[in-house]
Amino acid sequence: MNPAQLDGSQAGATSPSIVARPDHNISRANISRNALKVLYRLREGGFQAFLVGGSVRDLLLGVTPKDFDIATDAHPEQVAELFRNCRLIGRRFRLAHVRFGREIIEVATFRAGGDEAHDDRVQDDAGRILRDNVYGSIDEDVWRRDFTSNALYYNIADFSIWDFTGGFQDVHDRVLRLIGDPETRYREDPVRMLRAIRFAAKLGFSIAPDSAAPIARLAPLLAEVPPARLFDEMLKLFQGGHGLRVYELLVQYGLFGQLFPHTHASLSGPHGDALEKLLRLALANTDARVAEDKPVTPTFLLAVLLWGPIRERAALLLEEGGSDADALAGGTTEVVLEQLERVTIPRRFSGPLREMLALQPRFSQRRGVRAMRLLEHKRFRAAYDFLVLRAECGEVDPDLVEWWTAVQDMDSETRRKEMGLRRSSGKSGDSRRPRSRRRSRAD
Repeated sequence: MNPAQLDGSQAGATSPSIVARPDHNISRANISRNALKVLYRLREGGFQAFLVGGSVRDLLLGVTPKDFDIATDAHPEQVAELFRNCRLIGRRFRLAHVRFGREIIEVATFRAGGDEAHDDRVQDDAGRILRDNVYGSIDEDVWRRDFTSNALYYNIADFSIWDFTGGFQDVHDRVLRLIGDPETRYREDPVRMLRAIRFAAKLGFSIAPDSAAPIARLAPLLAEVPPARLFDEMLKLFQGGHGLRVYELLVQYGLFGQLFPHTHASLSGPHGDALEKLLRLALANTDARVAEDKPVTPTFLLAVLLWGPIRERAALLLEEGGSDADALAGGTTEVVLEQLERVTIPRRFSGPLREMLALQPRFSQRRGVRAMRLLEHKRFRAAYDFLVLRAECGEVDPDLVEWWTAVQDMDSETRRKEMGLRRSSGKSGDSRRPRSRRRSRAD
């Protein structure tokens, strides 16, 4: 039996496999100096101290970790006594954050199996963990972790790696394997299904067959996860630099429709091929920007993910009468409100999303003051980038994109001439109609 198939009740019968320093490639030179400070001070204080989780995995893969997490037998209050720069956080899981300037080293106390009647572990009727502050030992803590590759412990005492679950070999084989019974673990926390997809995409790992098998069947459990938490997970999924692969895996395992049900339905509709191309192009572009360390925004990503159903809803509203702009605005509002039932969209993103999409019909008007004002709009660049994507998918005439591309590079007088405006009198707007000094809200 693979050690990862054991559950928490069997943990006491399992001893770790010790990978000695000569048998692995992790060097302290590649570990954050601040993380080393925390590890050494915990050890000097008489506590066990291990680097744990994704940082150990990444170091084995030759990747520089973004975060260095530590596990110890010291309780949070004991950690706080050792570090003046420590803050205790969390209710569901009590953690210690040791701050060094902008870097935060997270320190977690070993958690126990949680099978005692007096413990502080709370689950709902579906088996989802609501609170888990049961402290224990390292050989109990390992069974609370999700994947074998995330359950490796680097011991600062002798620089060895402790492996209870076969994770060392799984990292070598590039396999993502859930610890314990997969169905039980997914029911404890359905977000683990999304984490499986994210890690598989990020690391280029395959998902072990037994860990992959229940995902499609248990996918509806995501409906029980708070929409705000799913928004956070969505950002990790699509803005981590591997969004295109994430999308492919979400579709493959039946999870995409749980996050974006209307978009999933649109992919099977008459414009499904164009929408699929739009999604792939946008996600590939986002991945490229992340790789180049350029900023990415959830607003643009959400606009792409919801464009299919918004377009369909706008078409239905247009049949009832009104303008293209009104239909698009109404369709956007309806779809966004319905999407909130699955994945929260904070107002700081939904507002700009509406503004960006509202500009799309205005691109067809190339002459006059409205064209000039569109060019000066604060959402112009995002709206223009979205127009370019639509053109690449055959939704928009490429000539329209070429015109708006060219007009951005023109000097002011040439631009005004191109837009049918008279020569500038030194003020913005159409010189044929002097404007009041006081700007309107629409400006």
